[in-house]
Amino acid sequence: MRLSLIIKRQYSTSTKPNPNSNSNSNSNSNLTAWFNKYVDKADVSSWNSVIADLARSGNSVEALGAFSSMRKLSLRPNRSSFPCAIKSCSALLDVHSGRQAHQQALVFGFESDLFVFSALIDMYCRCGLLRDAWKLFDEIPHRNVVSWTSMITGCLLNDHTRQALLLFKELLVDEFDNEDVDLDPVVLVSVLSACSRVSSKGLTQCVHGLVMKRGFDEDIGVGNTLMDAYAKCGELGLTRKVFDGMAQRDLVSWNSMIAICAQSGLSNEALQVFYEMVKEGGFLYNAVTLSSVLLACAHSGALLVGQCIHDQVVKMGSEENVIVSTSIIDMYCKCGRVDMARKAFDCMKEKNVKTWSAMVAGYGMHGHAKEALEVFYKMISHGIEPNYITFVSLLNACSHAGLLEEGWYWFNTMNYEFGVKPGIEHYGCMVDLLGRAGDVTKAYNLIKGMTMKPDSVVWGSFLGACRIHKNVKLAEISARKLFELDPNNCGYYILLSNIYADAGRWEDVEKMRVIMKNRGLAKLPGFSVVELKGMVHLFLVGDREHPQHKKIYEYLEKLIMKLQEVGYAPDMASVLHDVDEEEKEMTLRVHSEKLAVAFGIMNSVPGTTIQIIKNLRVCADCHTVIKLISKVVNREIVVRDSKRFHHFKNGLCSCGDFW
Repeated sequence: MRLSLIIKRQYSTSTKPNPNSNSNSNSNSNLTAWFNKYVDKADVSSWNSVIADLARSGNSVEALGAFSSMRKLSLRPNRSSFPCAIKSCSALLDVHSGRQAHQQALVFGFESDLFVFSALIDMYCRCGLLRDAWKLFDEIPHRNVVSWTSMITGCLLNDHTRQALLLFKELLVDEFDNEDVDLDPVVLVSVLSACSRVSSKGLTQCVHGLVMKRGFDEDIGVGNTLMDAYAKCGELGLTRKVFDGMAQRDLVSWNSMIAICAQSGLSNEALQVFYEMVKEGGFLYNAVTLSSVLLACAHSGALLVGQCIHDQVVKMGSEENVIVSTSIIDMYCKCGRVDMARKAFDCMKEKNVKTWSAMVAGYGMHGHAKEALEVFYKMISHGIEPNYITFVSLLNACSHAGLLEEGWYWFNTMNYEFGVKPGIEHYGCMVDLLGRAGDVTKAYNLIKGMTMKPDSVVWGSFLGACRIHKNVKLAEISARKLFELDPNNCGYYILLSNIYADAGRWEDVEKMRVIMKNRGLAKLPGFSVVELKGMVHLFLVGDREHPQHKKIYEYLEKLIMKLQEVGYAPDMASVLHDVDEEEKEMTLRVHSEKLAVAFGIMNSVPGTTIQIIKNLRVCADCHTVIKLISKVVNREIVVRDSKRFHHFKNGLCSCGDFW
């Protein structure tokens, strides 16, 4: 058994905190007694070994206790005594003990020792005393890579990213003149971390080139940090290239790639990386892995895959992990199964504010405001303080259900009762809520009275309300603001064009078309996704690529005929206004959500729920068609579009025809 472990056991059992006893004196006496039992108490090297082992194993308090006991024996510390003791001060953020160690290092003549000074620089930086660290760094006559790394890392810890990069530039110059300075993976990891914060593709590529040139491209830590730096620049292709080119990968590598794909909306890619990880073997995935995979399932609506991951969580005994359990709740909610989310929620023994907020948000996005409020009240009764996100979720729930009175109450109460000041997202919810209630003038006045500048989400909600209530004047005001804030979003131009068309202002419709053409704006291609038997099927408008496309169109044609028998007439306002009526009707029939619904009904057991995800807002005609289909075929159909969830059942929709 290692000496440090023997001493640590005795030391840890004799250091129980007791403010009414002289515990420090007793524990130091016990520590010395045990030390004397196994080694010569005058052996400084043995003390150094104990201090180092305790510090490296994370037992910082014990390490400082050992250092203190050694000093009380009047032993003279050597250059190996100080670095680990100082690192223990860093870990504890104990600047008082750190300064004492600094003074003793000077007393014993180690004022020019690079390793002692590097440890001191790190300690001062971690304690937030960057100026003291700079002073020490400037006093070092001949620096090595460790002292440079300590200062660069210290700048990052204190959010001085630009200074860290400038220091690295100086390091490269010093390396040319100083044979004691050689780049190593540790300093490159720090520099790449700085690159990830400034999100500069060019800078990251320069450091990447240096990594390749110096032969550090096979270092796992460097590769992982490089992936993160490229991802922060939005360069997902380069991130994947680094990942694929890694000679070796660890769990962090796999988790990073899965998370980057999932957070970037590349759900299928995230799942594929996870499958590759499982296939390769040798890695025990952890809570981070599972949370990222669940996020991918949530975004793509891959319910069956999500359920498999949930089963795996249960097998691993990870249900008690709050992060994983919250991800499960989020996944079920976004896959349209809020009932299963509630079951998972009720099974959790420990819940934090994120867990409660996720459940409130889940009910809200499905239009179940009553249940959202019930969870919110229960959260407060359990002594959990709601935060900024909780109130966004709550107000969003009130908005989706049209609960104007409750929404106003909590909007006006959140600040003085819970100390949460209304932010841009809260105002956006209230604008949407007022728009739903038909009071667009009051919504406009609320926007004008905002304490911060309204963003595109607020004005976008307002423009949507103006469309519903056909208020052209206020729609134009909103659109002008949106064209300033987000000039490349073609959705706002199309929405205003449709508002003009509804008002019969065809010249203005044409103006919008011309503006879009001149600015090179094109509508995002709409697509719909349906999961069936664990497979995700994607449909585009007028899709002819799917293997069953002929059967789908035949079945959809039969459905349309049945709908016409119960009074369905195509909503021509949902398509372009410069084509003839027959072409408009044919265009409507091949919208991606109609194809996905038809495919889902054809290939599933009667009575089962059909779940669709649409990347854009569901058009008015598709909304009407799916309502009628739910009644004709006696199916519940759940559609998640870019605005909210729509639960179609018996010819009705949970959104109340406002979305």
